[in-house]
Amino acid sequence: MEIYSDFKRKDDIERLISAIRDEIKRPVNIMEICGGHTHAIMKYGLNILLKDKINFLHGPGCPVCVMPVNRIDEAIEIVNSAGVILAVYGDMMRVPGTSSSLIKERAKGKDVRMIYSPLDIIKIAEDKSHKNKKIVFFAIGFETTTPMTAALLEEIIKRGIDNVFIHVNHVLVPPPINAILDSGDSLIDGFICPGHVSVMTGSGIYADIPHKYGKAAVITGFEPYDILSGALLMIRQINEKRPSVEIAYKRAVNEDGNKKAQDLVNKYFTVREEFEWRGFGKIPKSGLKLKNEFKDFDAEIIFKSKLEELYMQLESGRTRKESLLCKCGEILKGKSKPDDCPLFGKTCNPENPIGACMVSSEGACAAYYKYRY
Repeated sequence: MEIYSDFKRKDDIERLISAIRDEIKRPVNIMEICGGHTHAIMKYGLNILLKDKINFLHGPGCPVCVMPVNRIDEAIEIVNSAGVILAVYGDMMRVPGTSSSLIKERAKGKDVRMIYSPLDIIKIAEDKSHKNKKIVFFAIGFETTTPMTAALLEEIIKRGIDNVFIHVNHVLVPPPINAILDSGDSLIDGFICPGHVSVMTGSGIYADIPHKYGKAAVITGFEPYDILSGALLMIRQINEKRPSVEIAYKRAVNEDGNKKAQDLVNKYFTVREEFEWRGFGKIPKSGLKLKNEFKDFDAEIIFKSKLEELYMQLESGRTRKESLLCKCGEILKGKSKPDDCPLFGKTCNPENPIGACMVSSEGACAAYYKYRY
């Protein structure tokens, strides 16, 4: 495995690995929150190089992986309404709902469209052949992508577009971390916090990790050098018993974050009382929704009667087909790894994904399969 190909000076990587080995006093459990970090760790073999020193655990930082079955069911119900175009990011297409998926619905003739940016929806809306359509954006993502959804809403209001609606599934990073640590059975020593989220939010959102829970927290980028630099800072925090939030990605992240993006999000969104997460159940104050003054753009309100019918059907006997053997939920909480799952690499693979952690390109199972098979 070539782990130095992206760097001009492989001695920088060797120096960091040597420093970690020299300074670490005991094996530690580090959770990387973001799927981008998981893929980098697996791709460059950092988990192998440090396997006797650092146990990397894979957290709930993939927005596709944490999306529960009921939200997929809602999207399927909406696209089965007359005159609807559903716009969605590509990874969401194959995530299974109760009895179908969006890609299966598209195969049946429903108008499900893959987009790369929320602003692609403007082009769909301005197509004259779509003037009598309801165009619904199934919006997902953490704090990184929420400003783009806010920018879409601002633009459709500016242009006077009245047939675009947003099904909001934006979630927040801190609440699931708190849920993991509040469970009482976590052995995590520290967290590698996502650099791209932190560009938007700043470092303050992680303050509970050291102050409330006494755990180390380091914000890093996604290159091996970034991750190893962050791991070394974390080892020093643990050794010196001084848990704090440190930034090992200062070329992109500062303490305050992107104020313009924060203001845009705060203009249109507010925090929900609770949101359901795959593997976690309902977590308080963990998701966003549109503010009441923008309810005319809220797909959950526009399609309220359809969604109420859906939940009546679910409660009256329809059973969810999420595999009882799939360990996606346990993987997202850092309690299992992909190869602990009896389905991994057998009945569950990228061609036939059983769980969301294999469906998503950022999922831990997808990373294990791609780099270990």
